[in-house]
Order: sequence, then C-alpha cells, then structure tokens
Amino acid sequence: MSGINPARRWQPAFYPFKKEKFSRRLLAKIELCAKGPLFGCRMCGNCLLQETAFICPMECPKGMRNGPCGGVTPEKNCYVDETRKCIWYAIYNRSLKTGREEKLLEVLPPLDWSKTGTETWGDIVSQVRKTGTSYFIKSLFSRDKDKKDKAWDKVFKTVRQPEWWNGDSEYHKPAYNEPVSGLEAKLRSGKFVIATEITPPLSSGTGKLANEITLVKPWVSVINFTDSSSARPRMSSLACCKITVDNGAEPVLQIAARDTTRTGLQSAVMGINSLGIKNILCVTGDNPRIGPSPTSDMNFVDLDSVQMLWILRKMRDEGIYLDGRKMKEPPKYFLGAAISPLSMDPVLQAIRDQKKVNAGAQFFQTNLVFEPELLDPWLEQLEKRGALDKVFILLGVTPLKSYKLAEYLHTKVPGVRLPQSVLNRMEKAGEGAPEEGVRIALEIIDKVKNKKGISGIHLMTLGWEEIVQRIVTESGLCPPSPLKGG
Repeated sequence: MSGINPARRWQPAFYPFKKEKFSRRLLAKIELCAKGPLFGCRMCGNCLLQETAFICPMECPKGMRNGPCGGVTPEKNCYVDETRKCIWYAIYNRSLKTGREEKLLEVLPPLDWSKTGTETWGDIVSQVRKTGTSYFIKSLFSRDKDKKDKAWDKVFKTVRQPEWWNGDSEYHKPAYNEPVSGLEAKLRSGKFVIATEITPPLSSGTGKLANEITLVKPWVSVINFTDSSSARPRMSSLACCKITVDNGAEPVLQIAARDTTRTGLQSAVMGINSLGIKNILCVTGDNPRIGPSPTSDMNFVDLDSVQMLWILRKMRDEGIYLDGRKMKEPPKYFLGAAISPLSMDPVLQAIRDQKKVNAGAQFFQTNLVFEPELLDPWLEQLEKRGALDKVFILLGVTPLKSYKLAEYLHTKVPGVRLPQSVLNRMEKAGEGAPEEGVRIALEIIDKVKNKKGISGIHLMTLGWEEIVQRIVTESGLCPPSPLKGG
C-alpha cells in the first residue's frame, strides 16, 4: 500500500516500448522511487494526479481513467478483486472533502502507449519553462486563487490534455438539429419510450433471432443487443442489429470497450450508417473475471465508456478521427451510455453521469432497478447539476422468472441489487414465481412512468421475449404502431 493512496498497488510499473536516453532513464528511476511509495505510481507516462485528488486511478484493475464502473459493491469494494476498495470511490470522497469535485468532470484521455514506462517530470519542467519559471513559482505563493489556477493549468493541463485529445469539463451540444434515428425522434417528441433487449444467439443460426424480433417488434420502439455481456461470447451486437434492420425494426448497437481498441472503434462506426444502424450504446463491459474459463486478459481496457463517447461525438460533430484526420462525410448516430443509478451515493453518481453527458451521451440505459423510490435523490442531483434536461433516461426493468434468477442477479451481476422484500416475495411465490415477477415489474413501471426525468423503460427480458406484449399492455403504456415496429 502506498503512503497516500488508500489501496495497495495493483500491478508493477510499466516498461517503456523503446530504449530511452540514459538521462531520461535515470529521471524515470528517480520519479518511480519518489512517486511509487507515495502514490503507487505505475509510470503510465500520462499522469492524472492533479485531477484525481492525488490518488492514482491506474490502480483500478479495469483501468478506468474517468470514474468508477457500475459494479461497485455495497461495501465500496472492487468487484474484480473484492479484497480491495474501489479506487475511484476513494478519489471521489477525497475530492469532495477537499472541494475538488468539479475537477472530476474533465474528460481525461486514454493512455498514449508510446509514453508508458517513461517519466513525466521532464514534460512538466519543459512546460514550466514555456510558461515562465518565475511566473509559475510566484503564482504558487499568490493569494489570488484564479491566478494560481491559471498558472497551474498552463503547466499541468497542457501535459495532461495533449492536442490529440483536448478534453474539458463542458457540455457539448450535438451539432445537428433533426433527429438521426426513430428513437431520438420519439424521445424528443416527449413520448414515453419502450425499449427491449434480445439475447444474441449462441450459434450462427438466425431463425430464432428473427422470430424473436418479429415477436417484440410491434410493442417496442427499439431492440438492444448486448456485446458479449458477462464476458461470454455470443453473436456480435453488430450482426444482430443488421438482422433487426432487415426485419423492419430499429436496433441499438452496443459496443463494449472491453473488446474494443480505439482503432477498432473508429473503423467500426464508419460503416454502421450504411447498415441502417443509427443508435449506439457505449459500455465499458464486464471484466473477464465473471466470464467463463479460461479467463481472458484481465488487464485494463484500451478505452473506457467516457472516452468512447468523446471520440464518437467528435467524429460525428466535428468530422475528425482521433489522430486529427478530417473526413468528408461524418457518420450520424444517437449516442447512449449505460449507468447504474443506485450503485453509489447520489451526489457522486450524478458527477459520474454528468461527465458522460458532457462527453456526448444523449440517452442513458440504466442497469436493472428494483427500488424506484430511491431514484429521486439521484434525479435531484442531476437536475441540480443541470444535466437532467440534456439526457433521456430509459430505466432498466426485468420480469423475474424465478427466485433462483433473483438471487443470481443480486449476488453475481455487478451493479444489480435487489431489496430483501423482493427476494422474499420471489422465494415465497414458489411455482408462481413467474407471475410474481411480472407483478413486481408492473409495479416498478407504474411508479416511474410519470416520474420527472424518466423518459421510458428498457425492458430486459433475459430470454423471456414472449412476456413483452403482456407487460406493455398491462402497464398501460401505449405501444407503437405494429406496422412500423415503432
């Protein structure tokens, strides 16, 4: 455990991918000797300490550089390694205590792997010289906070935010006026939207998938397909979305950062419009720890969901790739993000979610919610931060089919928690568990369908697609036209 960081070091320091000059190697050794014991430094070459309350986020096993994932346990432990506290929870708490919480809104860049394993002190010294050494030193002793912050940013923000990224903490309004998808059009019109999720098939056969799409199409506006959820491989979300378009329905393409590089992300979205896909949901993805054996790479991801949103927003609105190249015809899409609204303290969760809105999220699909009465503090915090009117929220709801399923969701799925009252109801129901599960889902929908800030539901059937019609009908929600599938 480091002297300042509240968690133990996760992994050893990086090695550079190239041979450095002796002077730089020596400086790197000195930097590691100083920052290692203090901060658990891994020598990522892309230091963010100034924005993360001087707690290194690289101790996160998933490599989250823009906030925690949605899998924080009630004990605030990391679900990848439950013996450790969530490093981002520590960052958030220290930021609140020191009045630095607004710093957490800045969209921080992914690693520049050409710099990993190398020192950053040289970059800082170089920037101090460009800023003016005497000016910078004098500003540190100034009582003028604005002057001090300005000098600090000239040095550290320039190093932290390279030109190829230029992340900030501001909201960026979409650079288009007309809706690009049917889902966006309905949400803008104020309709209470019904989305659902079909589990991608395990095989290459598409007959069952096409039947399921036909079954739910008359009752929902869009159909979402997970991207190998729980780190278990299935048919790709992209393939399922294309089949959905061919069957006359509107899909939501899900992209998990876990299996995506920055190169793959940019190339993939360039072709989706030609396939008729206009909605994208960015998720970081479940860690391979909860997937099948043999376990795949558990090192951190190349991108997190916030970084994915930032890249895709700039591609769409500014017509540029991450490397700065211009494109003649930028892709058009409606950007979404996944959130777990009840996984953290409402104040902290609202900061995390506002950051996603600022980065580019136009709609949220939440994790499963079983305690809708707990949503109000979170929604109030989003409204207080001015983010609630900038994003559409689709609340995750599922009809539980058995007590075994309820217990599994509660104990095994990161970010999902069921109250004891729901667990007791499902256990007591016995053979009538499916019917009780439907009643619970209908009760949740009834509590949220008129709640300010909730724009629709995301009905996760977990393989029970035939229940969609009943839930939509009995909940009193008006289904879309069955001829157009939404």
